[in-house]
Amino acid sequence: MIIFGTKGYLYQLAILTLVCGSCGNPSAHTLRKQVTKFTLFFVPLFPFSTKYRTQCTFCGMEQRLQKEQADQLLAQGAHTPSPRP
Repeated sequence: MIIFGTKGYLYQLAILTLVCGSCGNPSAHTLRKQVTKFTLFFVPLFPFSTKYRTQCTFCGMEQRLQKEQADQLLAQGAHTPSPRP
């Protein structure tokens, strides 16, 4: 008997301040990566689906992104200077 299936993993990549397209508020947005992997005997072997999403922390609206868009947001967030006291 062979046991196979899938398992999902959710990674939070960053928290970015963006203007929400739904509510129009400048608020924190979480950038998340969801990876679904094929498993054999409960051992994850390889990913077969990867999705990127942002979620507004003010209204809860989620938006799906392409990998290139997510990479761009990560690069912009890494170059944003932190506020000084």
